Amino acid sequence: MKVLIVTGIFPPDIGGPATYVPQIAEGLIKRGHQVEVVTLSDHIYQDDSIYPFKVIRLLRRTFKPLRVIRTILTLLYEGRNVDVIFVNGLALESVIANFFLKKPLVMKVVGDLAWERAKNLGWAADDFETFQKRRYGLRIELLKALRSWWTRQPDRVIVPSQYLARWVLCWGVPEEKIVVIYNAVEPLAEVGPLPVPLKTPIKAVTVGRLVQWKRVDGLIEALREVPELGLAIVGDGPERPRLEQIARELEVSDRVYFAGQRSKIETTGLMAACDFFVLNSTYEGLPHVAIEAMALGLPVIATAVGGTREVVKHGITGFLVPTDGSLGITFREILNKPLWDSGFRSRIRELMLQDFAVSVMLEKTEAILLHTCSFKRRA
Repeated sequence: MKVLIVTGIFPPDIGGPATYVPQIAEGLIKRGHQVEVVTLSDHIYQDDSIYPFKVIRLLRRTFKPLRVIRTILTLLYEGRNVDVIFVNGLALESVIANFFLKKPLVMKVVGDLAWERAKNLGWAADDFETFQKRRYGLRIELLKALRSWWTRQPDRVIVPSQYLARWVLCWGVPEEKIVVIYNAVEPLAEVGPLPVPLKTPIKAVTVGRLVQWKRVDGLIEALREVPELGLAIVGDGPERPRLEQIARELEVSDRVYFAGQRSKIETTGLMAACDFFVLNSTYEGLPHVAIEAMALGLPVIATAVGGTREVVKHGITGFLVPTDGSLGITFREILNKPLWDSGFRSRIRELMLQDFAVSVMLEKTEAILLHTCSFKRRA
């Protein structure tokens, strides 16, 4: 089977798809398939020789209309001789290209691009669920309609959580097209911790793009109530200047480490140097980074939203907190619990491997791709 994987982010970018795409591509290669990846990138000239598949990079900062056209033309060329296209980003461009290619198409949906775009542009301030239910003005409704249209075009739609499956169904995707396959991570070897320049006795870490719905500001504010706690923030994004300003105003700058965007290895090393992982989002389709934290044996403290409730087992692998709760009080209560022994960390790793095994994810994804190919041929 020849597979063309399309994605908006790829290493050295960080984020769920940037972790998932190399993982699934290498897994398919090991199972005897041919794989090629088309991605956006901040830099075209990267050393991709470490990958056992071809990576085609398109410059992300190109004038957007020109970039969209270039992406479609690239997909038309690279997709001529493939058996199936597996879309993990650039959904609109992929659907338009496939209008001409007419190849079997599988799309992975990990969130709502219409909501993210409306939030980033300041068009809407509502949380994810309110955005799904509420009616807006013409420009947002057009954006939502476009998102629903391209999500209905694939032959199958993979989602990483039951939570997200329910919303994709509301977008008009037939239930028989939707399949839930949980993300997974490989068991991690011992990772050498990287220096985290915080002098506090306890260190928390959060990882991700610095955008509004991650609510990293709430994590910084909670530090005032827990003087022995420091926070490492790995990632970058439009919220960073505001977050740095908040840390200065609250006089906790010496307890906040802005690590910026890091490579996968560096991110893992920084996480390994901390005592627990924290996620304060108002929305998560399925937080891949929380699974990675558990693979390191880190307890996870996260808001009980979206697919996070399918990842974190309250009181077993971490703690779920309400979105409107006091994080300072939560941190204080949790830090008084005996979480830090090696036995607890070992149990977290064991449970993670039971629920989020890479072998299971690969088998299910491969089966969907193969089934889509054969079904399309029969049709």
